[in-house]
Amino acid sequence: MPEFERISEHIYMMHAEHDTDRPMLAAVVGHSRTLLIDGGNSSAHAAAFRDYLEKEGVRPPDVMVLTHHHWDHSFGLAEWSLPTIAQKKTAEILRGFAELKWNADTVDRLVAEGVISERTKKDMLAEYGGDLTRIRVEEPNIVFERFIDVHLGGLTCEIRYVGGDHAEDSCVVYVKEEGTLFLGDALAQSVYDGPMKYTTGKFLALLDTVFAYGANVLIESHGRPMSREEFYGDVRRYELLARQVLRHGLNPEAVERDLRVELELAENEALPEDLVEAVEYFMNGLEK
Repeated sequence: MPEFERISEHIYMMHAEHDTDRPMLAAVVGHSRTLLIDGGNSSAHAAAFRDYLEKEGVRPPDVMVLTHHHWDHSFGLAEWSLPTIAQKKTAEILRGFAELKWNADTVDRLVAEGVISERTKKDMLAEYGGDLTRIRVEEPNIVFERFIDVHLGGLTCEIRYVGGDHAEDSCVVYVKEEGTLFLGDALAQSVYDGPMKYTTGKFLALLDTVFAYGANVLIESHGRPMSREEFYGDVRRYELLARQVLRHGLNPEAVERDLRVELELAENEALPEDLVEAVEYFMNGLEK
């Protein structure tokens, strides 16, 4: 069941749902405008959040921003009929998607080309009730390259292109007066076109960008809102891992050995499962 939350005076959320890969959606409500962060993965996803906002008496969204082009963030765009802000590459990719005739054959071809994965196909089928002809893709109509600010009346949302392994068009949204940073999926590993991977340099550069905001609350699209302390405590483990990869290169045994020392794990204490997976992703990022 969908879970909704008002996380501050000005920010409302629909939390992520993992059964059909629904990311979180958020509405940032100023005195004069409301910004919607991401459109959802389908009309049903979008409609559920819209209904919640209406029941809460929230000013309807005036404009939307997409954090990146992936289907789960953008295929609900058509349901909203809003001016939509997107990074240039996001707009280009969605323009191409909008020109496709969506059906099972199209999705199979995109899987074969590495544009999407078998997991994505499975999630799409579940979200659309097995009928992929119901997919409607629209392209955004407000395009930027590096930065764009949106003023909502008493609130400023700073939208910044950051890139990364997960999607080359990834952006973050910083609600300045709230000290809240929406990360999209920018810090996630790649998921398409080959094995999942992290590129060490990209990952560490992204962390520098994120840390520079000094945000009080940080929200990843498929996670829960985290305080600065919670987020830094979690992501610091990945930073230590990335720096060990820089040190040892394609030597996962040495990476894991020294990472265990830095994490102060007991001799018989296993490395956390998420870090074991991440070691593999960083190794994939090093292999030619």
